[in-house]
Amino acid sequence: MSGDTPAYVVCRWMATPEEALDIANFWLANDGEHLQEAGPMDPITVDCTEAGNECANDSEGDGQLHDVDSPDVEGAEDGGSPECQSGEECFVNPEGLSAAEIQAAEKTAGGQAVKAAAAAGMRVWIDAELADDWKAGKLAEAAKKVAAVAAQQGAVGIRFSSQLGFNKTFETADEIDKFVTEATTTLHNLAPGKKLAVHTVVPLLGCGANDACKAEMTKKYPLLDPERIGAWLTKGLVDQLALDSGHLATEYATWKIDATEAQRNQWIQVRARAWDAYGQIAAEDAGFATVGSPQLTTEQATKSITDRIAAPLQADAAETVNLWSRWQNDQGQVSRLYGEKWAENATWEQLKKLTSIRPRLATIYDPSAPEVDTATDLKKLSEVFGQVYLHTA
Repeated sequence: MSGDTPAYVVCRWMATPEEALDIANFWLANDGEHLQEAGPMDPITVDCTEAGNECANDSEGDGQLHDVDSPDVEGAEDGGSPECQSGEECFVNPEGLSAAEIQAAEKTAGGQAVKAAAAAGMRVWIDAELADDWKAGKLAEAAKKVAAVAAQQGAVGIRFSSQLGFNKTFETADEIDKFVTEATTTLHNLAPGKKLAVHTVVPLLGCGANDACKAEMTKKYPLLDPERIGAWLTKGLVDQLALDSGHLATEYATWKIDATEAQRNQWIQVRARAWDAYGQIAAEDAGFATVGSPQLTTEQATKSITDRIAAPLQADAAETVNLWSRWQNDQGQVSRLYGEKWAENATWEQLKKLTSIRPRLATIYDPSAPEVDTATDLKKLSEVFGQVYLHTA
């Protein structure tokens, strides 16, 4: 292994090369004689007609043979909601959300975007910001609108807050915890079965073992305590936690920690806390997109992909990477990951080659600010991304 391999990486032989050869020879000798001898054992069967044998007759199912993928309850075809065989109602509307509200949401820009993204083969999350609504005492009303869009076919989850604890919305950590608890409870009732996610940043993790850095980050960002944030996962409040990388390049210059080292420190800390055992961890990066569009050469784009996409995934802490492919700043400048109006672009062409990790790549898309139009944009985005967060107002 290379000299910079982390100390926690330990390799052990399951078998030495010599032992592996002996094992292979054992199983392959005499035309695989031992492999044939090691075949499945004869199944144990019971003849229910034989005197003295008793066979249970209360197993699930209707006792009839059905075709593969066919419904076993009459009336369940084409998405119907029949009564179960025993008479009880199988489908229950989400608490506080009517069928009319779900149908109305389907006609909105967000609802149509869900349909277009699903048709393009993308896994769909609904992206919303409920923190301001919670502060204003309007969580229930705002959550209903979000849940109605998330009820559309193809949507798998809801991201209900971004930059949580980093922005100026909340004053105390207890206030954030209360918001997360109430928001998740409300959304679980309105959108049962949907996964819930949040986005934040934890600057302390980038310090690694530098005590001076950790002391400063704790003082500077008192609301971003890793233990509190990790509790959202361990308590089952959220299913996905996205960690922003925007601070990694500049936040640690005082301690001579560059972006590469800060990123490495962060993922080591995430693994040490076993956050990925409780939920999905995502690395989020808005810096790949540049004002206008990227002007990188093929070689430069490949280097950026290695640093911004491959590194988090290879660190084995982040399961997905969320890249902002288009966003607009306060001055109205638009930053893109692709060429304007989808013009050819070296960065985008290199990203399109990442077919093997497409399911692990996600982006954020706002249907109210399309590059061309929603259908065209989502079809183009699906060439690189397997997942999309659809922003709803």
